[in-house]
Amino acid sequence: MKKTLFLNPPSFEGFDGGAGARYQAKREIKSNWYPTWLAQLAALVPNSKLVDAPASGKTLDDIVAMAPDYEMVVIYASAATYASEVRVVEAMKAANPKLMAGMVGAHVATVPEPSLLASPAIDFIARHEFDYTIVDVAEGKPFTEIDGLTFRGPDGQPVHTKDRELIHDMDALPFVAPIYRRDLNVDDYFVGYIKHPYMSFYTGRGCKSKCSFCLWPQTIGGRVYRARSAAKVIEEVTQARALFPEVKEFFFDDDTFTDDLERVEEIARGIGKLGVPWSCNAKANIPRKTLEVLKANGLRVLLVGYESGVQEILNNIRKGLRLDIMRKFSQDCHELGIIVHGTFIVGLPGETKETIQQTLAFAKEVNPRTLQVSMAAPYPGTELFQQAIDNGWFKQDKDLLMHDGWQMAALSYEHLSSEDIFKAVAEFYKAYYFRPSKIGEILWEMLHDWDMMKRRLREGVEFFQFLRTRDKASQC
Repeated sequence: MKKTLFLNPPSFEGFDGGAGARYQAKREIKSNWYPTWLAQLAALVPNSKLVDAPASGKTLDDIVAMAPDYEMVVIYASAATYASEVRVVEAMKAANPKLMAGMVGAHVATVPEPSLLASPAIDFIARHEFDYTIVDVAEGKPFTEIDGLTFRGPDGQPVHTKDRELIHDMDALPFVAPIYRRDLNVDDYFVGYIKHPYMSFYTGRGCKSKCSFCLWPQTIGGRVYRARSAAKVIEEVTQARALFPEVKEFFFDDDTFTDDLERVEEIARGIGKLGVPWSCNAKANIPRKTLEVLKANGLRVLLVGYESGVQEILNNIRKGLRLDIMRKFSQDCHELGIIVHGTFIVGLPGETKETIQQTLAFAKEVNPRTLQVSMAAPYPGTELFQQAIDNGWFKQDKDLLMHDGWQMAALSYEHLSSEDIFKAVAEFYKAYYFRPSKIGEILWEMLHDWDMMKRRLREGVEFFQFLRTRDKASQC
C-alpha cells in the first residue's frame, strides 16, 4: 500500500465545505462537520493518515511540509473551492515531485475531464462512489485496470475506465471511529444545535427522494438508500462510545436516516439500551408512532429539510412532501419534546418576493427550535444546475462563493433578482429570531443550561457579525 495522506484542504477561514457540510460555504455560525468520506478511505487503506485542515487550523504551509512524508495524497474537492484545492496540490507536488495526487468528491465526479486538466499536478480523479477505487490505486494496480478512474493517457488526454458499481454490502465497510480517535480531535467539531463534543458518521448512503437541488444523491450516493444492518449500526455506536466516552451526542448524517422506518426503530431500541443521546437527518413525514419510539430511545434532535412553505415550490423541486404532512409532523415533534432544526432555501424555481414571505410565515408556524436559511445552490451534477443553464437563470458566471467564502446568490429570475435573494436570507433570519416568543425560548434554554449559555453567547456574536457582513455586502 502506498503511504497515503487523506486531506480536507485549507481554503477560506471558517470554510467547511469539503468535510461533509451540505452547503459548501461559510455559515452564519461557525461549524465543523466530520470528514467522514475521507475517514472511510483512511479506514480502508493501511499506513494512511487523515488530516482535516479547516477543523484543526492547519495552513497551506503546514500541509506542504507534510508532502515529503507521503507517496500519495487524496483530496476531497468541492465545486465552490476547486481552484484553491488545485493550488494545494500544486504546492505539495512542488515540495515532493514524486507524490501521486488524486481528487475525490461530488464536483470531480461530475466534471472529471476539466477537473483533471485543471493542472498537470493532478494525476487522477476517482469518480462517484470512490472507496474501492482509491484502495485499488493505493495498492498500485495499473490505472487501466481500475474501475471508476479518470487519468491522462499517453497523449495527455483524459482516459475514463468504466464506472464502478455502487457498494451494496455496507456492512463490509470498516468503522470510522478508530480513525477519528487516531487522527482527529473531537473538540474541533461542533454544530450549533448538537451537544458538544459530538460525533457524526454515516450508516448508509443514497436517498430515495428525488429533490432536484440535493448534491450527494445525484453525484455519489445514488437514488437508492443502501444501509448498514441495524445490528452493525448498534455495534458501531457501541465502539464509538467506548473510544470516545467524552462524546455527548451522536449524529447520523445519512441523507435521510429515517427512510426505512422499521430499521430506524430497531436501531433506536438498540441505542436506547446504551443510554446514548443521538440525532439525525430526517424527512418531515415520520409518523407519530415512530417518533414515539425514537424519542423513548434517546432521540434528541431532528435536522429537517423543510426547504419551502409553498406547495408549488416543493413540487417544482420534487421534494415529495405536502405542507399538511409537514405541519402534522412538526406538531408531533413539539408535543413529544423532540427538538427540530429546520433548514430552508430561498431562490428555488418558482420563488418570488411573495413566496419568500409565505415560507417565513410557514417557518414561524412550524417553529423549529433553530433554523438555517440558505440560497439555492446549483451545484454541477444536479438537476437544478441543468435547469439553470437551460433557462438562463445564472446571474453571470457560475460562481457559488464570494471572494471571502460566503455563499453567493447564483440564480436570478424574471420576478426575483439575485440581489433580492441575497437580501432575503438576512431578512428571514431577523424576522424569525427577533420575535419575543423566540427570544424568550432561547433565553429560557440558556438560563437552564450553563453549557448552552456559553454556546449561545458565542453563537450570538458570530450571528451578528454575519448579519453585519451581509449588510455591507448587500450595499456593494
